[in-house]
Amino acid sequence: MRNKNFWKDKKVFLTGHTGFKGSWLSLWLTRLGAKVTGYSLPPSTTPNLFETCKIESVIEKSIIGDIRNLELLEQSLKEARPQIVIHMAAQPLVTESYINPVETYMVNVMGTVNLLEAIRRTDNNIKAVINVTTDKCYENKEWHWGYRENEPMGGYDPYSSSKACSELVTSSYRNSYFNSENYEKHGVAIATARAGNVIGGGDWSNNRLVPDIVKSLLNNSPIIIRNPDSIRPWQHVLEPLGGYLVLAEKLYLYGCEYAEPWNFGPKDDDARTVQWIVERFCSKWGNGKASFQIRRDNQFHEAHYLKLDWSKAKYKLGWAPKWSLEQSIEKIIEWNYAYMNERDMREVCENQILEYISR
Repeated sequence: MRNKNFWKDKKVFLTGHTGFKGSWLSLWLTRLGAKVTGYSLPPSTTPNLFETCKIESVIEKSIIGDIRNLELLEQSLKEARPQIVIHMAAQPLVTESYINPVETYMVNVMGTVNLLEAIRRTDNNIKAVINVTTDKCYENKEWHWGYRENEPMGGYDPYSSSKACSELVTSSYRNSYFNSENYEKHGVAIATARAGNVIGGGDWSNNRLVPDIVKSLLNNSPIIIRNPDSIRPWQHVLEPLGGYLVLAEKLYLYGCEYAEPWNFGPKDDDARTVQWIVERFCSKWGNGKASFQIRRDNQFHEAHYLKLDWSKAKYKLGWAPKWSLEQSIEKIIEWNYAYMNERDMREVCENQILEYISR
């Protein structure tokens, strides 16, 4: 963090706080002294990080609500009177978007509309807003170089295109209602944040590579992989979250100067194939029984190659990834060993956050 005291007593409205990323961010924000109001559906899996770490007991308020409910969202936002809003509530799975495309678009597109509309109608202290989207919002041309923030939006599958739509909605609201030319009047700076494939301890999501790997390792069963050659920008969950915190601070202090899209990706060497990830987990797990099987499945289209160019965040925000992919895998294994041994998982998470910050 650039200013260790910046977050003390800052009021933050965090949507999606019961999710994997939202739970980690809730812990980090409260550790920094922020007063967090969370707004989200109940956790989508059992177990889940939100309940495992008893996060409801450390944040100011936890509101169980649907991002599609504009009336409740607006009321909650007005009552919380936040200075900073971070929007992470989403339907986050590509496979699920093929099965339930209408719900995916309603949550990811209209959810964004609802939040920005609630902010527009709310006359309070909001100064900084971050809409968290994804690396998959770009029109993927299977390039071997990273996508920059000015590349065209796209998305083959419903999830990816819904996030591209969310980006366009944000841009439209920024231009129409929170324009930089009128910043002194409205005082709200809005940015979007695009991250890679986040991994970390406490993710029990279905149809995600690392949770599937961990489940198989815990059950001493072979890991099944469908697309071994697909390359993704893998990064520990703390990497983009650290980027969001730096960006929020800049938006709060300097306003429209930073109100634009931002990439938070890993180093080029950490864009690896699915098979590489699986092999590393197998070799590091430690019991000598880990194995995997390849069962190619082309039921749904998935991009083969995807990378992010995060040079803008490096030069304008001073942000850069700290943990290599090898280190990230080690941290996930460390987390899961602690979970198996019934450790205090909130303490484990906070220790990993402190270790990350110290670097």
